[in-house]
Parts: sequence; C-alpha cells; structure tokens
Amino acid sequence: AYLVPYLILLILIGIPLFFLELAVGQRIRRGSIGVWNYISPRLGGIGFASCVVCFFVALYYNVIISWSLFYFSQSFQQPLPWHECPLVKNKTNTYVVPECEKSSATTYYWYREALDISNSISEGGGLNWKMTVCLLISWSMVCLAMIKGIQSSGKVMYFSSLFPYVVLICFLVRALLLKGSVDGIRHMFTPKLEIMLEAKVWREAATQVFFALGLGFGGVIAFSSYNKRDNNCHFDAVLVSFINFFTSVLATLVVFAVLGFKANIMNSKCIALNTNKIVALLGNGIEESLIPHHINLTQVSQVSAEDYHQMIEIIKGVKEDEYKGLGLEFCSIEDELNKAVQGTGLAFIAFTEAMTHFPASPFWSVMFFLMLVNLGLGSMFGTIEGILTPLIDTFKVRKEFLTVGCCVLAFSIGLLFVQRSGNYFVAMFDDYSATLPLLIVVVLENVAIAWFYGIDKFFEDLKDMLGFTPYRFYYYMWKYITPILLLVVLCSSFIQLIMTPPSYSAWIQEEV
Repeated sequence: AYLVPYLILLILIGIPLFFLELAVGQRIRRGSIGVWNYISPRLGGIGFASCVVCFFVALYYNVIISWSLFYFSQSFQQPLPWHECPLVKNKTNTYVVPECEKSSATTYYWYREALDISNSISEGGGLNWKMTVCLLISWSMVCLAMIKGIQSSGKVMYFSSLFPYVVLICFLVRALLLKGSVDGIRHMFTPKLEIMLEAKVWREAATQVFFALGLGFGGVIAFSSYNKRDNNCHFDAVLVSFINFFTSVLATLVVFAVLGFKANIMNSKCIALNTNKIVALLGNGIEESLIPHHINLTQVSQVSAEDYHQMIEIIKGVKEDEYKGLGLEFCSIEDELNKAVQGTGLAFIAFTEAMTHFPASPFWSVMFFLMLVNLGLGSMFGTIEGILTPLIDTFKVRKEFLTVGCCVLAFSIGLLFVQRSGNYFVAMFDDYSATLPLLIVVVLENVAIAWFYGIDKFFEDLKDMLGFTPYRFYYYMWKYITPILLLVVLCSSFIQLIMTPPSYSAWIQEEV
C-alpha cells in the first residue's frame, strides 16, 4: 500500500528532480544560493529558503540522533534496562510502577526514563540533562566531521553508508529465523487498494521521496558542485535513486519481519489471556459442551491459535446475543500488525520491545542504535552541507568559523527539544516545519529551470556536459508532469493543513 505509491512518485518526481539538482550544481558549480542567483537574481530566495529548511530539519533531526545515542549507551547491559517494568519497594510490599503496569516496559522506559516527558507542550519541565549531554555530543560529532569540508565528510561517509547495510542484512537474517516473521512480510506485500486510494498515503510517499533523496535541501546541489564538469550525473541520479528504493525495501523487510515476530508474541499473550477468561466462564456463561474434546483447557499455554479460533467461532455461533458481554477478543496476528506504532515509536518502542525477546539482546540493541546514529549522521552531513556551501559561496566567510557558529547556534536552539516537553516540539516540527516549505522549494526549482532558464537551453547544457542528449522523457517531466504532480501534492497538503488543525499526541501520566 505504501511501496507502490513510493515507487511511482520516485519515477515521476524523485529521479527527474534529483537529476535536475545534480545537473544544476555540476553545471553552475555553486551552492544553492549561487545557483539560483546565476539563473536569475530574482530567484536567489530559493537558495535562502533551502538553507532555512535545512536549518529547521537539522534542529530536530540531531535530537533524534541524541535519543539513539542515549539508547546506544544504555544497551551494554544484560538484561536491557527496558526488559521489564521496575519494582517499587516499601515497608510492607513490593509492586510494579503503576504507570509501567498500565502501558508496557518499553513504552514506560521511553516516556519516563529516557524523555521524562511532561503532560503537555505548555509544561516545559526544565532540561532533561541526559538528553542535553547526548545532544551536545551529537552536535560535536557533526561539527568535527564537517569542519574540514567535503573531503572529511566524504571519508566518514564510506563507513556511515556501508555499515547500515551490514546491520540490516544481519537483522533480516536473524529476524527470518524468528517465529512470525513470515506473517509480517506477508502483511507487507499484501496489497490494500483502499489505503492506496487515500490522499494521505501519496502525500507521505512524496515526503519520503524528498527526504530520502535530499530534494530541496540544497545538499545535492552543494555536493554536485564539486563534481567534474563531464561527470555522468544522469547515471548517478538513476543509480542512487534505485539504490535508495531497494534500501527502503530492505529496511521495510526488516521492520515487518521484526513486527511479525512481535505480533506473534502479542497474539500468543492475547490467546492465553482470553483462554483463561473462557476457563473462568465455564459453567457460568459458557457450557463445557461447547469446548471441542481435543482442546485441553487444563494447559492454557498449549492451546494453539487454531484451537482458540475454533472455540471462539463455536461460542460466537451459539451465544450470538450474549457474546459481546463475555468480553472475549478474536486475537488475530493481522490485528496486531495493524496496531503497529509508527514514527519514533517504531524505533524506540516497537523495536526495543522485539529485541528484548532476541537471544543476546544487548548485542542486537548495540548494533541497531549504532546503525541509527550512523544513518542520522550521514543525513546530517548532507543537511549541514546544504547550509554551509551556499553561505560560504555568497558571503565568502571562513568555513571553520561558519561551521562552529552554525553548530553552536543550532545546539542552543535545540535545547528547546531536550526539555521535558521536547518530544512534543519534535513532533510539531517534523509535521509542520519542513514538508510544506520543501514542496514549495522544489516546485520553484522545477519552474525556474523549465520556464525561466529554459528547458531547451538546459538540454543544450546537459549535452555539452554529458556528451549526449538526455532522454526526451525528462523534457516532458520537467516541463509539464513533475510540476503538475508537485502542485497537486502541495494543494493536497494545504487542504489537509486547513481541515486538520495542528495537533500532537500527549503522554499524560495520570491517564495512562
């Protein structure tokens, strides 16, 4: 339901715009501000808009890296600290922390131990010192890697680009050996046409294309400005785009294999819980004659999913009017998979919970969060380069001073995200600070080349650079189809923003 829209938009929007940004940077050999000023002084604002978007994204993106660093530092323990709910002891008895008992060990650890979250965005609650230290380390790493420029970050990229593939493949092999992983993968590849027809899915797929390829950030233009003038940027655009797509498929396979394993565990718990309810109701709402003879209810843990569903179908058929009052659940793996969390909850709640069931769970946790840190840093290098290169080209400042100044300023503003209400600000920034501005930037980029600079003139430049004329496909994409599709997504996003007021999900301790 998601991969198909993603692939379609990658071909119709992603590859044409990625090729356009690579070609523009390589041809004009300047950062995002200089490129658009070169085409027309009136278009220089596109470059400044890219810098602002990069800065907004960098502000909250590095906070996610700091969360990963915190979990990475806590993973060198056996058992993992989020393995089970903490106990409270008093003079008379020992009991589980109520907030944890009402949710789960991993959910409690995320909201209370890691974030120590407040009840709402209006309750700042002061700085979370653990996350503040992690944020300082994150910005220090980014600053040190960027201070030498593209040469330094290029060397770091070799490790930060290849290491995640090693981890993903290891995770996929390990996950496929777990019970229920096939159910998750089957769920992933099951087409859901009703979901594919929702505008929200296409908006999210378009957003993912922009973020995955770095479109509109200015980083692609900045990096390509260092290319040789005769570099085949068309080959690079197609290759990188499809590597990106297959990487997304690989990562999604890992996610759904692990979610399938987790869903299987949750389904088994659901079956055990509801089988115990049936045992308690025998002779008091459910007649023993309704239970098939081959099912042994004296050993609840031995009741299979097939046996349980057979019992439920019989009870539901006979007790049709009274069934709802019995409080029995159907317990389906499909339902558990549909309830799977998204966003930050996927990494810090669902995956952490699944890893507690892995043999040698600390090893897998260390690998997983080290991978997240690497992926995050790789994205941050491109994002910061999208800020530094155009500003250096335009204002001729020393790169070292600008890098340090940018990182210090971003860390100072980023303290907003590491107070106790910081997670709410991250959610709001993620939803509203980048998607719409990015859409506007890429629309303007496309229109600037196709209509201001001139598509025929641009094709001549490409022929001069590449030694061949690109496929006519790009002519029609850049001039008509891609800008129209971008405007449709932009209008859809505006309509959604108007019809759905800004909101966030709050973790209220008293109401858990």
